[in-house]
Amino acid sequence: MTCINRPRRVSSDEVRARLGEPEASIRAKIGDHLDEHCRRFIAHSPFLTMATADAAGRADCSPRGDYPGFAKVLDERTLAIPDRPGNKLADSFGNLAENDGIGLLFFIPGMRETLRVNGRAYPTDEPDVLARMQTEARKPEFALVVEVEQAYLHCGRALVRSRLWDPASQALAEEMPSAGQMAVDQMGLDADPELMNRRLEAAYRSLY
Repeated sequence: MTCINRPRRVSSDEVRARLGEPEASIRAKIGDHLDEHCRRFIAHSPFLTMATADAAGRADCSPRGDYPGFAKVLDERTLAIPDRPGNKLADSFGNLAENDGIGLLFFIPGMRETLRVNGRAYPTDEPDVLARMQTEARKPEFALVVEVEQAYLHCGRALVRSRLWDPASQALAEEMPSAGQMAVDQMGLDADPELMNRRLEAAYRSLY
């Protein structure tokens, strides 16, 4: 599908003029460290999204997840995220080598509010840090250390509108092709989608 007429670009000044300024209370909630509520949120979160960008500004956002509390708060201005086995593209590592800025969004199932954490990040193989992230399976090869610059709770409007935690919303997945079918199509494989599904399921089961 192609876009014949590119939509008009709106300047940042026009965006601000139309939206207006945020209330002082909104700005006041943006902290520069992880307070007790942030630390408790991270300790209960099993899932986050991680946004990075390379030196040219090409952005990437990837999911990270494990048991609740898989991301560890090292101190009020530092947290660490284990690098669990994945597709080995290492997009986030590549971006951070060029541009160390990072944005995190933490979720807790059933909770409408999310936690936003922004700052700078770098990979580490420090044994003491990795030991805190060891699971039944194995210790990670690397962790990402995030130096916190901003941390604050984000209101739940988006999750309320999306009905993300509503069990009825899971029916949307039934309207999608299987993961195996999408993989076969996108990679141009001459393979049985059902076989691909079974391989994916086996890979998922091996995580636990």
